[in-house]
Amino acid sequence: MKLKFLLAGLLSVASTATFAQKWRVNSAKEKYDDYLKLNTNKATYAEADKTLLDAKTLVDQSLTNKTSVAMPLTYAVRAAIYATLSMRDTVKAKTLPLFNTADSALVKAKEMDPNGENKTLIEDAAKNLSQYRLNEGVAEFAAKNYGAAYKDFNYYQTLFPKDSTALFYTGLAAAANNDYANALSSYQKLLPMQFSRNPIVYLSMSDIYLKQKDTVNSLKIASDGVARYPNNPDLRKREIEISLVTGKAEEILGKVEAAIAADPKNKQLYYYAGLTYSSSGSAVRDDLEKAKKDKKDAATIAALQAKKDGFYAKAVDMYKKALEIDPNYFEATLNLGTVLLSPAIDMHNDAGQLPPSKQKEYTALQAKAATQFELAKPYVLKAVELSPNNKDALGNLRNYYVGAGDMAKATETTQKINALK
Repeated sequence: MKLKFLLAGLLSVASTATFAQKWRVNSAKEKYDDYLKLNTNKATYAEADKTLLDAKTLVDQSLTNKTSVAMPLTYAVRAAIYATLSMRDTVKAKTLPLFNTADSALVKAKEMDPNGENKTLIEDAAKNLSQYRLNEGVAEFAAKNYGAAYKDFNYYQTLFPKDSTALFYTGLAAAANNDYANALSSYQKLLPMQFSRNPIVYLSMSDIYLKQKDTVNSLKIASDGVARYPNNPDLRKREIEISLVTGKAEEILGKVEAAIAADPKNKQLYYYAGLTYSSSGSAVRDDLEKAKKDKKDAATIAALQAKKDGFYAKAVDMYKKALEIDPNYFEATLNLGTVLLSPAIDMHNDAGQLPPSKQKEYTALQAKAATQFELAKPYVLKAVELSPNNKDALGNLRNYYVGAGDMAKATETTQKINALK
């Protein structure tokens, strides 16, 4: 009888000890829950802080016993409490140990809780830990420590793999660190999402491929972006630029013209067509200047001149159609002025290269140049009116004044451009 009584007493003591340990963990959770409520009211902030510290003490004590050490709840509560504490100071020497403790506890909590019984606590911890690393990453990125920023942002997206902001920041940091493989990996995960910055993602991916001299994928991703965001000017411009470089000008023109046929009132499509023609004309212009410098035969030069003029004439037509829809369309106005100025500048410069013995030819060429400068004038002035501080618009205005022989105004415009730097 005495032996049975003794054993019963021992079991009772053991049960009491186990209960006490569970009580500490449960009390720590209750304190943490109380903290969350108190922290929503400014009047109870001080009480909230005290309650959170009480919760920390209880959960720390619970780790001294093998019973609570085996409880998944212990680590979930510890992760949530320490993650919260890590966000309540800005001194890294204080917050980093708290973060590390929370991070370790979170790993353990997930391992011991495959069924998600402590899902809310685990999510609370993950949110605060990811916010901690996000803040660190933003600071590192601003300091141009892109490798460190990538690690911070990658931690964030590892905890929340479907968070578009986490993926975007991870990609940005990786790209800035020239870690193109990880940048593309993060960006690729964003493309299926409805993410407001996806046009930037497509453009950034195109940039990365260009840096790797992969024009095929650079063009493909830009074209994919245009298909998804047909009115994004940067993506359209990129698609056109790469198409021209890779000898696919006709292909891109076909796409733009088909889009115009489907949507004839879309001013941007006419602008893109104009941009394609003017870009093609500029490329031929470079070939023409080289042919002149290399003293090619007259037939070669004449053929290049005609080709350039043809592209520019089509560009003028497209830009004007864009302006028929929107007379205040700045980009179309600016580019139209540029395209009309280009031949005027060429004629003005060619006249200056003539020897004194060719006075008659000089006079005739300068007269043609003057006429061309006047054709460009209204669009040059309109562009400055629409965007007074745009350097490209002011540059065109300066070139017009130089061609018109008004050096005083040309100098004045140059000073305005310099003041914008």
